[in-house]
Amino acid sequence: MLVPLSLNKNNILHRVERLAQSRFLERAQVYDREARFPAENFDDLFAEGLLAAPVNKKWGGLGLAPAYGDVYSLWRMTCTIAKADLSFARCWEGHNNALLILDTLANEEQKKRWFGDIVQKAYRWAAWSGEPQSRIPGQQSAIGTVVKVVSDGYVINGNKVFATSASGAHWAVLLVSLNGPGGARDAAGAESNLLLLACDLSADSISFDKQWWDPIGMRSTVSYQVNFNDTFIPRQNCIGEVGAYISECLQACFTPHYAASFLGAAWGAYDYAVEYISAQKKQADPYVQQHIARIQMQLDTLNLWLERVASKLQEDQPGAHLDANKVRYLAEQLAEDSVKRCIKICGARCLNKPSRLEKIYRDLSIYVEHDNADHVLASIGRRLLQQPVDDAFFKLKA
Repeated sequence: MLVPLSLNKNNILHRVERLAQSRFLERAQVYDREARFPAENFDDLFAEGLLAAPVNKKWGGLGLAPAYGDVYSLWRMTCTIAKADLSFARCWEGHNNALLILDTLANEEQKKRWFGDIVQKAYRWAAWSGEPQSRIPGQQSAIGTVVKVVSDGYVINGNKVFATSASGAHWAVLLVSLNGPGGARDAAGAESNLLLLACDLSADSISFDKQWWDPIGMRSTVSYQVNFNDTFIPRQNCIGEVGAYISECLQACFTPHYAASFLGAAWGAYDYAVEYISAQKKQADPYVQQHIARIQMQLDTLNLWLERVASKLQEDQPGAHLDANKVRYLAEQLAEDSVKRCIKICGARCLNKPSRLEKIYRDLSIYVEHDNADHVLASIGRRLLQQPVDDAFFKLKA
């Protein structure tokens, strides 16, 4: 790894911007066309000393997390990456979310072992929960994991889906329930049954089903189905206490991270539209002017909201989790509206490959479905009306 002489906030963001607008943007269409994991992008970030962004500086990280007073810089990094390639931004998000879990809940021995491999060997991480229990038409088999407790650890059987970076990560934090299939989102009683297990993905008992992942967008996230066949996880790889992911409200740190990616995608679309307007000499068109004004104000609004949420999370202010959900909802609405306005400006040709706007449109359309926006909005309303609510996964409680 190349160790930078100085990595202050402005230096970090400049390095990411330079990489994103050259190498990441140039590779994006190739990764998308081939549905290939963006390993070279991670290698570039490693070479710049940026691969452990949310980790405490004592372990070689950058300290860009709520606990260290600068999670906003992490979100700005993600936004910048998403401007170039939203699909890669999702892989980057998952890596950092896993690291934030480790930084918050892992013990000293675990941090020394795992963070050393990230900083010195460029190890990539992911965090996987996806075990949807409701079936869709045509689904042939059930999804989920079963965990067996043994004397020296845990044995996992079953599968997970939406496993971002499946073939590209070295390790994954598995969110599994002692109560049966469902991961964190769909398992019953997660508060008292949810385990976080660090899994070495080189194990022979793990296989990836790439046929499961053939979406319209986010193709290079390689979010395959992962199969576990008597996969053993030693007890020393259990992270934190049972249910700590819920009790520590970690999902509230990840929810606005999604919003940062949505903002980056919309900003990338805006940049493309501005290039188009200049090339077509449409600056005097009053309808174009209105669309551009609206988009710019929506981007500014989301950026201000992210600053607000970052400040509240860092200072552990009342209402921080509620505002995290608000910015998640707003980001979906405003980002999608902004992209559609860019399409109105540029016309049908911008939806013809290899247009950057065509890829943004596809990627964003699938990524915003990570959560159900209707449930997010209802959860915000329930909180405001002092009704029981699940702030993490937006399931409506009776």
